[in-house]
Amino acid sequence: MPDVLFVVGVLLIALGVALSIALHEIGHLVPAKKFGVKVTQYMVGFGPTVWSRTRGETEYGIKAIPLGGYIRMIGMFPPKPGHRAANASTGRFSQLVDQMRDEAQAEVSEADDQRAFYRLKTWQKVTVMFGGPFMNLVIASVLMLIILVGIGTPKITGTVLGTIAPCTSNACSPAAKAGLKDGDKVVSVNGVAVTTPTQVTQQIRPHAGETVPIVVRRDGQEVTLNVTPQEGTLAKLDADGNPVTDANGKAVTEKTGMVGASLASTHVYVRQPVSEVPGVIGNGLKQTASVFLKLPQKMAGVFQAAFSGQQRDQDSPVSVVGVGRLGGDVAGDSHVALLDKVVMLLSLLAGLNLALFVFNLVPLLPLDGGHIAGALWEGVKRRIARLRGQTGEVYVDVAKGLPVAYAVALVLIGMSALLMYADIVNPVKF
Repeated sequence: MPDVLFVVGVLLIALGVALSIALHEIGHLVPAKKFGVKVTQYMVGFGPTVWSRTRGETEYGIKAIPLGGYIRMIGMFPPKPGHRAANASTGRFSQLVDQMRDEAQAEVSEADDQRAFYRLKTWQKVTVMFGGPFMNLVIASVLMLIILVGIGTPKITGTVLGTIAPCTSNACSPAAKAGLKDGDKVVSVNGVAVTTPTQVTQQIRPHAGETVPIVVRRDGQEVTLNVTPQEGTLAKLDADGNPVTDANGKAVTEKTGMVGASLASTHVYVRQPVSEVPGVIGNGLKQTASVFLKLPQKMAGVFQAAFSGQQRDQDSPVSVVGVGRLGGDVAGDSHVALLDKVVMLLSLLAGLNLALFVFNLVPLLPLDGGHIAGALWEGVKRRIARLRGQTGEVYVDVAKGLPVAYAVALVLIGMSALLMYADIVNPVKF
């Protein structure tokens, strides 16, 4: 049954990712059509077309590789100023730029000349390109609204023991030796009343090799047991129970007491007012942006985890494969209640959409942020031209950024391949 639930979790995440991509592209499609741009294709995925239907002037379809999507608008690049022959380019990159510009112009018939993307006003271009990331932000906000207002946030009511490391022929874990059992509710540790898993670990960690009394509630009665934590190496935690990292973003470890038992909190969900949603989204955007700012360090850690067997950081970036595995782990865990699984899966999709929002606004081609930056610079150039008394059309030749776009695309492909490999051989554990 857990294997079946794992597959269900993976499929649910895959469906959520596909819908997120589809809605992202709708965010581009709707304003583009509203402003009169001719859109010839709306596709979810890349590679060979699996299914498509043409409605009006637009082909809608699904492609074989579900790692993105696109809409195809005519006239993405403005024509090269001046006479084509007089401005012939000889450099390799220049020839590439000219070829792409010519191909873009070949799509623009005389009847559709005023419907080319490059003809749009600056604010219209920004609206079209921002529409995709904005849809991801809307999706994340709606999902968080469902979680916070519809379901609520967990209020911890206690801590219970999960899996107890079993005895082997050679040794028993401290928890098993002491007689602790799965499902015991922890009342106090070393004479200190505890409620949260963090409080339990804070009382156990400093006492390696020392006997510590633990009071648990079992079958409605309180039972006192003595456990002697053994020394081991674990991630260092701060006062809030979060892993401590060094300047390079790597987890800091320390020698500490451990008993060989997992901890889980018991909780109830408390619904929150709608006013809580913006703050949660803002904090999520801040955390996501901080991850992207540390991306080179994070990718170095992923590389080491993938090829040297080092433990994968919990806050490591993941690919769609990793997100799918996390979804499967959540759905397949028999210790997690159904409502908790729903919240976790929705949170995964909300976090994914926040990441897509931030990532797509990076001001580099071929990302949406690169097109937005080009449109804004075009607006500045137009204003300067008008102040100088120049007349006629003023465009920014976005095609000149294609070499950069190809370089960025190669980097993204390499990063995606590394993340997918790491998510297979050394995944982030739920």
